[in-house]
Amino acid sequence: MARDDEAPPVTGLRLGGRAFAPGRTVVMAVVNRTPDSFFAGARQLDDDVAFAAVDEAVAAGADVLDVGGVKAGPGDDVSAQQEVDRVVGFVAAVRERHPGVVLSVDTWRAEVAEHACAAGAGLVNDTWAGHDPDLVHVAARHGAGYVVSHTGGATPRTRPFRVTYGAHPDGVVDDVVRTLTAGAARAVAAGVDPASVLVDPTHDFGKNTRHSLALVRRTDAVVAIGHPVLMALSRKDFIGETLDLPPDERLEGTLAATSLAAWLGATVFRCHDARATRRALDVVEAVRGDLIPPRALRGLA
Repeated sequence: MARDDEAPPVTGLRLGGRAFAPGRTVVMAVVNRTPDSFFAGARQLDDDVAFAAVDEAVAAGADVLDVGGVKAGPGDDVSAQQEVDRVVGFVAAVRERHPGVVLSVDTWRAEVAEHACAAGAGLVNDTWAGHDPDLVHVAARHGAGYVVSHTGGATPRTRPFRVTYGAHPDGVVDDVVRTLTAGAARAVAAGVDPASVLVDPTHDFGKNTRHSLALVRRTDAVVAIGHPVLMALSRKDFIGETLDLPPDERLEGTLAATSLAAWLGATVFRCHDARATRRALDVVEAVRGDLIPPRALRGLA
C-alpha cells in the first residue's frame, strides 16, 4: 500500500488515444530515418525502404512505431531542421497509412517533437533524459505520452567513458530508480497523463555492459516505480559484448533479455525485429497466464 506521500501505482497504459489491456506487452518497432544506424538493417532514410519497414512491422504485430531522425551515437551533425525534414512528413504519412498504430518520435529536441506531435505522434521518446527541458511540456500540450530516460548525465550522441555508480555494478539500479522516479513525477506535474508516462532505464546510455546487465536483472526495481516500463534492448552493445557478436548477430541475445525483462514486469519493448519480439513476448504471456494460446489441441484430439 502506498504511503500518504507516495503516488499510487499507475494501472494500465494509454498512448495516442489507445488503451492497452493490463498484462499485455507492447511491441515498439524502430524506424530509423537515418543513413547511419549502428544496425545496418535499420537504415531507413529512403522513403520506400522506410514505408516497407513500417508495413512489415505492423503486419508482424507492432503496436507502436518509434520514428527517429538522428543516430543515437556519434556521427555526422544533424540540425534540427534536417531532423524535422526526415521525421515529420513521414509521421504524417504513416498516420494516414496506419491510423490504428501509435506513433512515437525519438528526439531530444522540443522543436522536433512539436512538429511531430502536430503531425500525429502520440508519444515523445526523450532518449536523452530531459536534455531539452521543454520537451516534456510539448508532450503535455499535445496530450502525448512521454518516455522518462536515464543517461547518468550523458549528453546527446556521446558514449560512456569509465562511468561508475559506486563499487558494485548494481549501484546503477539505485541511481536509475531515483532518477526515473523524479522524472516521472516531473512529467505528471507538467500535465502528462500518468498512464502515458513510461520509464526507461536506457541500457547502454551512460552505462557499461555490467551496468546494463544489472538493469535487466533488476527489472523488478524499475517496475516498482509504478509507471509502465519501456525496455530498449534490441541488438545493443551490452548484448554484443556479452556474446562477442556484431549487431547483425544479436537477435537471440536480444530475445533472451527481452523475455527476462517481460517476465519481471516490463511492458513496452523497443525493437528492430517486431515479429520475433512479438512471438517471444506471446510465449512469456502464455506461461504467465495472461494469454490463452489460440490453438491448444494437443491431448484433446
